[in-house]
Parts: sequence; C-alpha cells; structure tokens
Amino acid sequence: MNTSMSRPKIEAINLEKKFGDGKEEVFALEDLSLSMKAGEFNVVVGPSGCGKSTFLYMLAGFEKPTKGELLLNGVPINKPGPDRGIVFQEYALFPWRTVLSNVTFGLERAGIRRKEAEKQAQHYVDLVGLAGFENAYPHTLSGGMKQRVAIARALAYHPEILLMDEPFGSLDAQTRKLMQKELTRLWLEIGKEEEKKTVVFVTHSVIEATFLADRIFVFTSRPGKVKGIIDVDIPRPRSFDSDEYLHIRSKVLELLEEEVQKSITNNFDIKK
Repeated sequence: MNTSMSRPKIEAINLEKKFGDGKEEVFALEDLSLSMKAGEFNVVVGPSGCGKSTFLYMLAGFEKPTKGELLLNGVPINKPGPDRGIVFQEYALFPWRTVLSNVTFGLERAGIRRKEAEKQAQHYVDLVGLAGFENAYPHTLSGGMKQRVAIARALAYHPEILLMDEPFGSLDAQTRKLMQKELTRLWLEIGKEEEKKTVVFVTHSVIEATFLADRIFVFTSRPGKVKGIIDVDIPRPRSFDSDEYLHIRSKVLELLEEEVQKSITNNFDIKK
C-alpha cells in the first residue's frame, strides 16, 4: 500500500491556539481534529470569532499551535512556504506594479528569471480572464478584477495548496456570485493541466460554501472545533436553485444556527 496516497494532505490533531495570558487569555481553537484529502475543495464555515481565519493562518505558517499538531503531507507546519499560496479578503496588490508585474512578484522572489517569470505569469493572467489588462495598474481595476490578480499571483508559483480567507467578502452580491463561478472554473481548468489544487476556503456564507465545496467543515463557536463535516456530492457546474443544493444548504444551516446563537449569547455575557 502506498502510504503517501492514503495519508491526508492536511491533518490537525488535538490542535489548540491560545492568545494572551491570565485574564487576557483567549482560546481561538481547542481540541480541533480534522483531515483534508489532496485535490479537494474544502470550505470552513462557522460563527464570527470561531477561529476559522486563525486556522487558515496556522496552515499558512503565520501562527503556531499552542498545543497539538498541524501537519502537511505528514510534516509539521512551522513556517510559510511556496507550497502554500494565500489569497486574503483585501487584495494586497502593489499599487506601483502592473497586473503582470504583480503576478510575477512571487516568481521573482523565488529567483526565476524575468522572461520566464513573465511567461508563467501571463499564463495565469489569461486563465483568470485578464488578458488585455497586463499593463493596467490596480487603481484602474474593479474589485473583482483585483481579486483575480491576487488569485493569479497565488497560483503562479504552483503551490500545492491554495488558502483563501473570505476572498469575496468585500465584493457586491452580483460580483461575488460571478467570482464563485469563476473560481470553480479556474480550479477545474488547472486540474486538467496539473495535479488538482487542494483548497481551504474560509467563509461566513453558507450559500457560498455549498456552491464551492467538496466538503464543508462546520466549526463551533469559540473556541473552535469541528461540529460537523458535510460532503457536497453535487456535480459541477452547480445551480443555486437545484433541489440537491438547497438540501445541502439547509443541512449546513441547521448545524450552524445553534453555534451562531451560542456565539451571540457568549458575547452578550462577556459585555455584561
């Protein structure tokens, strides 16, 4: 048996993350255990403050566990690396760089020669639908276009894992729905060219989670742990109106509602 094939891509074992000490002590995550398979589109949902983004930043190597283990390919994560690309809610583009040179940034840092970096970057600029905008500066782009640049930049150096922290949260409803469809198309398209990316996508939106995910991890209110995991076995492309979609969405909402209520009650008690 090939253990590399059976081993989870990502594994959290009794993971804990604490901030502060004494009276200022806050547990963002506690006794969190989960595993994610290679090539899956995983979505994490949960109430505000439940540690979703903290978990993502730990995957990125920006934060370290207080206790427990967080493994990538069976190896503890202890720092950022080129095997993980990250896309934030804010676009984090360099205003003095064009679209193409924003996408080449990570490649340049990796020591790739300019001509080859531009060739690789151009491929992803084309893939995200920005051909013709290579020489545009961020201030001339819409929010959706800026996020396409950020996604292209994260993908350009071929990471194994794409980490996405509420990437469409600041977009208007129509653009957000379009970007959800575009991200699905892009993920499937890249999967035809190379090994399918493992995605970990954090969102507050049950609608978004159900549309995008292979598996949805519902977190409890703080301190976050896994309340439930829902497989989304709906063929793509998906419809927001299909019976299968609405059934899965209602299951996620059912799990989430109790935790949201707990979160509101806990916050109210803290304020009192």
